[in-house]
Amino acid sequence: MFHDTHGRSITYLRLSLTEACSMRCMYCRPAFHGQPHETPVLNGDEIEQLVRHLANHHGLQKVRLTGGEPTTRPDLTAIIRRLAAVPQIRDLALTTNGLTLANRAAEYAQAGLQRVNVSLDSLDPDCFARMTGVAGVQRVLAGLAAAHAAGLCPIRLNTVVVRGHNEQDLPALLRFAGRHGWDIRFIELMPMGPLAAQWEERYVPEAQMRAILAPLVRTWTPLAQGHDAARRYAVTLDDGTAATVGFITPMSCNFCGACNRIRIASDGTLYPCLMDRPGPSLLPAFRPHFDPAALDHLLREGLATKQPEHPARGHTMMIQLGG
Repeated sequence: MFHDTHGRSITYLRLSLTEACSMRCMYCRPAFHGQPHETPVLNGDEIEQLVRHLANHHGLQKVRLTGGEPTTRPDLTAIIRRLAAVPQIRDLALTTNGLTLANRAAEYAQAGLQRVNVSLDSLDPDCFARMTGVAGVQRVLAGLAAAHAAGLCPIRLNTVVVRGHNEQDLPALLRFAGRHGWDIRFIELMPMGPLAAQWEERYVPEAQMRAILAPLVRTWTPLAQGHDAARRYAVTLDDGTAATVGFITPMSCNFCGACNRIRIASDGTLYPCLMDRPGPSLLPAFRPHFDPAALDHLLREGLATKQPEHPARGHTMMIQLGG
């Protein structure tokens, strides 16, 4: 099993498949961000080699496929099928904007995908369009219904909270999630990407999120956190509905001490931490042929730079790593 220099075991890989995305979320992809640079990119064979090696030799148990938007990758279903066949991977998940799930959820489930996280920053069509650059909230809702029907559960909704844009929508989102039996996680804005310069004025900490939700929530019961990035609560709403809500709080109360993850970008770059500088490229371990010893060396080199806590400000764009 891999450990970083602070003794944290690494059992979770967040793997970006592409920088391409069909949305232009205000906190993720800057307006000037043009066409993604997709050469070189890890291919299906290399992705399977990477995951099998980490699972067979280093205790990898969980893989989340991210982007950009991973559903824009033509070989996504084949990648899911390959990774689902790795016996040690107990949790294979996908983070998506949900725009195409209505047509593909059943296909992904049949290939072996277990669950999905879907970005949903507002139920209001106008607010959704302003935040994402796409008039697509109904498509996302249809995708959620399809994912539920396909058994891609538990479904989690991810909401990045941006002051002046969607903080007033939190009660409606929580009620919506509870009505459908889906988890929802409200995420503090991080000082990285397009809104980094506006972070102080756009940031909504967990305490203020809970204050906004207070009129709606009768009871809060803390749930075990473990390695989860979210502090989760079982809540009872004012109409008696039971729901599960989490808060991802990298800024007001970081969860770095329990971090068990690394991130690898679609071009093979290792990111020991979402907000820190990138580590080495892993491509030399795969080309011209797979070299397991070289891969281990590069991974150890990258993990040696993983800090006890993330930096105060991020160094990359979220679209490169999918959070």
